[in-house]
Amino acid sequence: MKKSNFIALILGTIGTVFFALGMCMALIEEWGMFRQGIVCGVIGLVVLLADLIIWRRMEGKEPIHLSGKTLGTIALAVIGALLLGVGMCFCMVFSKMVLGIVIGLVGIVALICLIPLTKGLK
Repeated sequence: MKKSNFIALILGTIGTVFFALGMCMALIEEWGMFRQGIVCGVIGLVVLLADLIIWRRMEGKEPIHLSGKTLGTIALAVIGALLLGVGMCFCMVFSKMVLGIVIGLVGIVALICLIPLTKGLK
């Protein structure tokens, strides 16, 4: 494993854990930690952004140029991840199993659509 991939793995894991914990803290009302959850989620997003920048520099790649396709891809990824998370919350927290499964599946389909959008079809 290359050093750049290992560092990306570690930072990605830390950022994802912070982001996921922040979402749980913000969305589960019984915890009463909405503000703390938002802060924790933002910290996770900052670590993930730093991970992306550090990995690209270590690999010697150019910085990401923001175009319409890049912004659309980012928006689709965010929407897909949020739909998947909301679907899981509906299933586990609010006991609305069918609605949660449907919303989660829509999120999964949106995330799967990222593969041909970014890599293309051959």
